[in-house]
Amino acid sequence: MGTALNCIIVDDEELSSNLLKLQISQIEYLNLVQICKCPMEAITALKTGQVDLMFLDVQLPVMSGLDLLKSIDKPPLVILTTAHKEYALEAFENNVVDYLVKPIGFPKLLKSTEKAKQLLTIQDRPPADFNSEYIFLKKNAMLNKVLVKDIKWIEASGDYVNIHTAESNYTLHLTLKTVEKKLPADRFLRVHRSFMVQLEHVSSIDDNVICIGNKLIPMGSMYKGEFMLRVKQL
Repeated sequence: MGTALNCIIVDDEELSSNLLKLQISQIEYLNLVQICKCPMEAITALKTGQVDLMFLDVQLPVMSGLDLLKSIDKPPLVILTTAHKEYALEAFENNVVDYLVKPIGFPKLLKSTEKAKQLLTIQDRPPADFNSEYIFLKKNAMLNKVLVKDIKWIEASGDYVNIHTAESNYTLHLTLKTVEKKLPADRFLRVHRSFMVQLEHVSSIDDNVICIGNKLIPMGSMYKGEFMLRVKQL
């Protein structure tokens, strides 16, 4: 991915799409390539060009924006734009990056596009330089060899992190951010400001709660889009 994110607007309301076009022009990393007034125009745009991000209205002619999203095999990242609040749950079940209610303020739009930019950066980022299948963790003054595949989740607690494995738990004087940088990005994911999980150990997802065995882990709203995107790719 280059420095600019190619995006399209899918909205049949000219006033709304023109306002969004103006706002997008103020965000330097966005490149608006087309305004589509109907779902079929959007499908053609997605097939014929590189689209990283789609601003999608819910109420469209012929089919709804959500129906359009469900019909696309490999959709780009989507920010849903609508005058209605009642579609939010269904929207997030379809892994949208964000749900913006019209009229859309510029600060909210900017925050949503920043989130999309981060997700695209993660998608394009190669796995961490982590060639070993194990690490050494200290417990009771002894270094213990731990297989990376056995790490289930990591929890921040003040100035410490608790690393939970299949066999034991380890408390280290580190930040969660430091641990995140040392583990392979294709296997571990931040799901809350205080939690990281290894994706292969996730047994179920219930709304904003992730289950790993009997452990219930909260999922923060700012991490949900990325998590659902990654789960979809498994």
